[in-house]
Amino acid sequence: MIVVLDEDRAETDLAAGVIGCPRCPGSLRPWSWAPARRIRQLDGSTRLVRPRRARCTSCRSTQVLLPASCQPRRADATEVIGAALLAKARGRGYRSIARDLARPPATVRRWLRRVRGQHVQWLRRRGLDHASRLDPEALNDVAAQPTGLGDALAALAAAVSAYRRRFTRAADAWPLIGAFTGGGLLLPSPTG
Repeated sequence: MIVVLDEDRAETDLAAGVIGCPRCPGSLRPWSWAPARRIRQLDGSTRLVRPRRARCTSCRSTQVLLPASCQPRRADATEVIGAALLAKARGRGYRSIARDLARPPATVRRWLRRVRGQHVQWLRRRGLDHASRLDPEALNDVAAQPTGLGDALAALAAAVSAYRRRFTRAADAWPLIGAFTGGGLLLPSPTG
């Protein structure tokens, strides 16, 4: 799986053969489409997403190009999961977060359990690495937070800010974070 920020650009790059295969030195080409799925948005609406599939010209392996606005194996958009994580970092419990997001409490609890311990540190490191690569001055804006999750989200927010300054364009924060984390905002479940 490859997470893409701009689906149209990814399609153009695939056609030109400039996206490299993650398994070998070959390049990926358009191949087919993954099954369509409905992704619940923060406003309660759903969006039909059908990710592009690509095949390597050398090793023949296939990859799914997942939009950064989605998370692997999740029915909710990156921004919905991000809103839950932000609320948790502010000290809210999973039941009140679930109520505000109109999601089942068990779903929100699972999300929050996937972002603990080493994974929180990994998220923080991803944010700091992207921020320092895009605009080292953005690291000056990272203030210590009361929780590890807060620190990780602050680092990812600094990376978003650095991206916006470097490319001087507006971009939605959560899809950017989805791209920075390569679809790993949540630790994968043990079954998949």
